[in-house]
Amino acid sequence: MSTPTRNSPSGTASAGPRIAHDASVFGEAIDFFNEAAANLDLDPNIKRILLHPSRQVIISIPFLRDNGNFDVYTGYRVQYSFARGPAKGGIRYHPDVTLDEVTALAFWMTWKCAVVDLPFGGGKGGVTCDPRALSKGELERLTRRYAAEIIELIGPDKDVPAPDVGTNAQTMAWIMDTVSMHNRAHTPGVVTGKPLVVGGSRGRVEATGRGVMICILAALEKMGRALAGQRIVVQGFGNVGSISAKLLMEHGAVVVGISDQFIGLNNPKGINVEAAIAYVASPQNEKHSLEGFPGAEPVSNEALLELPCDILIPAAIENQLTADNASRIKAQLIVEGANGPTTPAADGLFSQAGITVIPDILANAGGVTVSYFEWAQDRMGYYWRENEVNQKLEEVLRENFDAVWDVARERNVTLRTAAYMVAIRRVVDSLMTRGIYA
Repeated sequence: MSTPTRNSPSGTASAGPRIAHDASVFGEAIDFFNEAAANLDLDPNIKRILLHPSRQVIISIPFLRDNGNFDVYTGYRVQYSFARGPAKGGIRYHPDVTLDEVTALAFWMTWKCAVVDLPFGGGKGGVTCDPRALSKGELERLTRRYAAEIIELIGPDKDVPAPDVGTNAQTMAWIMDTVSMHNRAHTPGVVTGKPLVVGGSRGRVEATGRGVMICILAALEKMGRALAGQRIVVQGFGNVGSISAKLLMEHGAVVVGISDQFIGLNNPKGINVEAAIAYVASPQNEKHSLEGFPGAEPVSNEALLELPCDILIPAAIENQLTADNASRIKAQLIVEGANGPTTPAADGLFSQAGITVIPDILANAGGVTVSYFEWAQDRMGYYWRENEVNQKLEEVLRENFDAVWDVARERNVTLRTAAYMVAIRRVVDSLMTRGIYA
């Protein structure tokens, strides 16, 4: 079966945000949108609306440090679209968080929710900080003040945050409690990705990594290949990367490369991923890093991406695969566990080289899918067993992967362009059915 190829882009956006386009994460996200939109014959007025976020909020967050001094950090919440339901998207704590990045992530969430047919729009939040430099008490005070500043914006029917880079289930519990205290009502549906004891869903922690595996299995079946024996390289050893690697190893794949922010590791004969996860989680490992893990040779993160392999999973941060390194990528299947790891220039080069890319908005949609399940369970007050969650997740991802694959074959476009085409059409259908309040 042949791999879908890219149509040449026809035209660029006639209107929309163009701030520092050449250096903008949001600008690059728009480039992918434009290519798909060119295949849909969109009304220019509708396209103009889709290229603008509904709301961008910048806030100051004063909080008390352990030493008695106050620091003031900058926080953001972007709600890109409400066409299909309340905004949905994570909250990121990282020193490099910017409004441009958060807007791009909210933009991607809009299409991610639509491509797997969830009743959500797109949102994202962030705080410009280094969570590793803060104590648990400082993180709690920062989080509660951030939640208080955006409390009018979020809620089960408005905007539903979740964990992202630098945040976790505990962060979500603090936000839920802050909102519940202000509302004087138990409000578990205000966030997802919570601990089980306060309304979280079974299977949520593993959902994004499991979704990556499900998409890989679906793609290999379409290509007539088995997963057993496939050589896998995973960049990023956080929740997504480590769980993807573990599940793929359990299904017979050989994980030959892994990395975190400090180091990459390579062993052509295979790395014991379960042992690596235990090593990183060990209390004696103060940095919680792969540094010093035995049984593999250290490599740089840059070199890791270029290792010989069958499947490459970039599961770290944006813009890792670029025009500079695309020609040296040896994988024939790239599965984007991270958001925006591939630049438009690299994407074009991969298409020309016959490399199949499963795009982020589909490949890592397992997390938001189970977040939707959690949101629904919170509203019902009824919680599912883990096998039910995993079964429903596979059904959703398989059904929508097939829809994207079929569009790619019928229209002779890449999976990325097809995924955006499916997502944009669903958002436009909702928008036009509701009507535009003007």
